[in-house]
Amino acid sequence: MALPNKKPDNVCGLIAGWGEFPHLVARALKAQGRQVVAVAFPGETYKDLEQHVDDIHWISIGQLGKMISIFKSAGAGEAVMAGMIRHKQLFANIKLDLKAVALLAGVKDKRADTILRAVAEKLGKAGIKLVAPLPYLTDHLPQRGVLTKRRPTPKEKADIHFGYRLAKHVAEADIGQTVVVRDKAVVAVEAMEGTDACILRSGELTRGGAVVVKVVKPHQDYRFDTPVIGPHTIDAMRKAKAAVLAFDAGKTLFIQKDKTIARANAYKIALVAV
Repeated sequence: MALPNKKPDNVCGLIAGWGEFPHLVARALKAQGRQVVAVAFPGETYKDLEQHVDDIHWISIGQLGKMISIFKSAGAGEAVMAGMIRHKQLFANIKLDLKAVALLAGVKDKRADTILRAVAEKLGKAGIKLVAPLPYLTDHLPQRGVLTKRRPTPKEKADIHFGYRLAKHVAEADIGQTVVVRDKAVVAVEAMEGTDACILRSGELTRGGAVVVKVVKPHQDYRFDTPVIGPHTIDAMRKAKAAVLAFDAGKTLFIQKDKTIARANAYKIALVAV
């Protein structure tokens, strides 16, 4: 469906993955007077995103050519990617169109970052610039300090320092961006399963009291990889009986910030931006 009164540079495409992140981006774009046309994926994108955008198209993950065609037809000169495509989909039996087949044939490996950079290049060649969402979301990036009523103990502070250094090494190797530690011992390292699953797995190995450290990569490309924390993260912390969540200040996006902090306070979990 064509957007009414579309103007150059006013229409923004939204590549909408899983979770509430796409909703946050859509609302921020609309608040700036932008028209938003979303490409969404069945089984990943929340259905109610339809209420926050001007137009939405449901396509298969492998339909790269169709996505580009949708954005070009809408007059989108820019696109924003928000919300992950859960890694299990990368190994599902998805159908690829010709553009997607050509893209995968030309990449050096099948890491998510490699594939998404190739997607960004394809969009750019079609006249659609993939941009980072963070400039639209500065109010959702907590700055340095303790955000909760409970502060970390000296022992937990030592674990934060220990875990932060290790998490940076893991992130630099493009393995994951989260580690869980206790008493300066590594309990769990995030890989393909994602942060929440890593936290839950750590709960099976401890009796509680662990420190979770989530970091950004040394060369984080925020166009398609934004660290996110939300109420679901705190729920995973509670189930694992983890005590502290530390993360990079000014670079980690909070979904439903007030709700996330309130939930952490209710569970007596310390949130620390470092």
